[in-house]
Amino acid sequence: MELDLADGAGVTLTAGAAGVRLTARTSPQAPETVLHCSPAQARELAAALVRAAGAAQRAQPAERVTVEARELRRGDVRDSDRSMTVERVRALGDTVQVTWKSDAGRSWTQDYAAGTGIGLRHRG
Repeated sequence: MELDLADGAGVTLTAGAAGVRLTARTSPQAPETVLHCSPAQARELAAALVRAAGAAQRAQPAERVTVEARELRRGDVRDSDRSMTVERVRALGDTVQVTWKSDAGRSWTQDYAAGTGIGLRHRG
């Protein structure tokens, strides 16, 4: 995976038998920094990045929007005091079954009337 950031900075991830190699550069001319991680360390790093992204997203002023339950899609984030992200939406006639996931990793399913307004803080 390669991720290009502003001003020529970027990160490259490669996986192999020895684990995960993360190569980062702060600009096109800067020397690369290379980190080697075991699979467990890479998972820990990924989880920390997800938590940091959630915190940064919550800190940003959000453009809140309300959509009908039938219009929800994977990745939508509920406008509430707890972060809840849509994992799955399943239409069942006049009812919509939504599976939510919390930042803590818990999942649950709720049924809504298809026209119920759901406030979102972020569209996925």
